[in-house]
Amino acid sequence: MGVDATLLPGRLLRQPSPAKPVEGWPGVDVRDDRLAEVLPAKPRLDVLYQFTLHGEGTIWDLTHDRLLWSDVPNRRLLAWYEDGRVETTIDATFFMNGNAIGADGVPVHCEHGRRCISRSTGDGSAGDGGAEPIITHYEGRRLNSPNDVTVARDGAIWFTDPTFGILMPNQGSVVEPELDHRSVYRFDPATGELRRMADFEQPNGVFFSPDERTLNVSDTARSLGEIIGGHAQDTHEVLAFDVADDQSLSNRRLFCRTDHGYPDGFATDGRGWLWTTAGDGIHVYAPDGSKLGFFSTATTPSNCCFGGEEGRTLFVAAKTYLFALRLAD
Repeated sequence: MGVDATLLPGRLLRQPSPAKPVEGWPGVDVRDDRLAEVLPAKPRLDVLYQFTLHGEGTIWDLTHDRLLWSDVPNRRLLAWYEDGRVETTIDATFFMNGNAIGADGVPVHCEHGRRCISRSTGDGSAGDGGAEPIITHYEGRRLNSPNDVTVARDGAIWFTDPTFGILMPNQGSVVEPELDHRSVYRFDPATGELRRMADFEQPNGVFFSPDERTLNVSDTARSLGEIIGGHAQDTHEVLAFDVADDQSLSNRRLFCRTDHGYPDGFATDGRGWLWTTAGDGIHVYAPDGSKLGFFSTATTPSNCCFGGEEGRTLFVAAKTYLFALRLAD
């Protein structure tokens, strides 16, 4: 028996309306004049939306001029538009987390529930959105629970595969892993080749430098203490790798380590600066690892990305909130 469409929930979650600034926000702690140069005279942190359970996976969808992000426990993929409205793009997801835009402009997703990388189907802007799995196994064994994803200019899909989603029933399910490693992978849609690129304790965020000669990956085994009440490993850092012409990784090195919490998701801007989440807000680093500054958020952020007009807005998902910090023209 088919589903009666008249009984389905509506897509609109927020009416078109202006953003509101965070009251009492202390502003940006500038540690380097280079950061001051990209900020407006009076920076402000705006609240764009406030009702997610655990926002994640921010990505700018240029095709539809909107921000996509996941509300993982609520099993929704959401969209924020420039007029302020928020809609459900895909409802009843399989615990989507990280998102990226494929080389063809179609979103790809990390799913904890189906333990896969999936690809959007239909047109989410028209209310007929869904997703189909495209990467489910490595060497015949189920993936752990893909967490974050980015797409290179050559169309390859790079993603992290920790075990978070198979340890938390509110973000997936509780099952034993089939793989004995937690890794970063590269998938070539043209050939179907899936390569295991590097292993970690618990790989989390993943993003390239603007020239794609450096890959950054966060390793956040520390977060297992929140999930299972303690863990032997305390990694809470972002690592950097050199990317060769054949896409192999080398020169593994520490890029930064956060003082509070752990670096979950992060983004790199056109200058090569890395803007990373941590337990207390967003920290900004130059390509050489020197710290440029910091700003706090009302609650712990999980991911961020650049988008909007000319990519000058930093969008931040922080548990129940979606924030925005607009940079200078």
